[in-house]
Amino acid sequence: MPDLDLDVYLTDEDLAAALRADARAGLTASPKWLPPKYFYDARGSALFEEITRLPEYYPTRAEREILAERAGAIARITGAKVLVELGSGSSEKTRLLLDALRDHGTLGSFIPLDVSGAALRDALSALRRDYPDLHLHGIVADFVNHLEVLPESGTRLVAFLGGTIGNFTPAERAPFLSALRHRLAPGEWLLLGADLVKDERVLVPAYDDRAGVTAEFNRNVLHVLNRELHANFDPSAFEHVALWDPGNEWIEMRLRAQRPMTVRVRDLSLDVTFAAGEELRTEVSAKFRPARLDEELSAAGFSVRSRWLDSGSRFSLTLASAA
Repeated sequence: MPDLDLDVYLTDEDLAAALRADARAGLTASPKWLPPKYFYDARGSALFEEITRLPEYYPTRAEREILAERAGAIARITGAKVLVELGSGSSEKTRLLLDALRDHGTLGSFIPLDVSGAALRDALSALRRDYPDLHLHGIVADFVNHLEVLPESGTRLVAFLGGTIGNFTPAERAPFLSALRHRLAPGEWLLLGADLVKDERVLVPAYDDRAGVTAEFNRNVLHVLNRELHANFDPSAFEHVALWDPGNEWIEMRLRAQRPMTVRVRDLSLDVTFAAGEELRTEVSAKFRPARLDEELSAAGFSVRSRWLDSGSRFSLTLASAA
């Protein structure tokens, strides 16, 4: 069997340098913060897969429901020859799009992009077994910084699923969407998954489940810092916190120090002091109203063609074309 078609624009050394820079910036800020992408080592990815199966965590099921019902319509509307997935992970849900586009007769290639080379190789190997006639071209890259590496052959449909757009603040979303529009030719497509604003009693439990899986996922970022930067965080000394911010319409996940402590981050030659009750923000997960999505996509140069909701009106898939 031939080698996998894989382009690497992000090496382990690049990832290590980014972690050092982000950890120094976030741990010396006031208030302290860390980017959510550092949840996802092998252990964190496994924990997140467990989260997606929890009764409280609806987004994955809701998005899969929409894809199962609407993938055929997406294929007919777009006629895409190339499917690109940003932050692809295992590409499990994306198989619904692959099947629909293949059945429609237009699909020629699939281009998954992810920061994890190992995860991408595993996903490509599985896809190659199940789609032997499909050209697969993996890209190890950061979708924020490497959009320019996307191949330009064929009418492209870019899938950005899972509600990941919510991890951007408004100030970050605008340049990202504009940069993505700049990489697409007029008439090419974006399929955007976004979680919707809803009752706090539904939102908060999705990020603070009874079984404590999300709490362990949140604390995993401290395990990552301990391993990669030789820090001495005691993860058990931090309480998982999930809060709804109605002004910003987003969920914040935080880690709250349960006692005063000083943490040594040896590789940064940095001592980080926490007061009892001090919080470290680890994730923002914005929720959207359809009108706001339309405004932001229009400002970036997209024209919304269709929007579909799940049966509970909790999650949306928006199909927009590059204007």
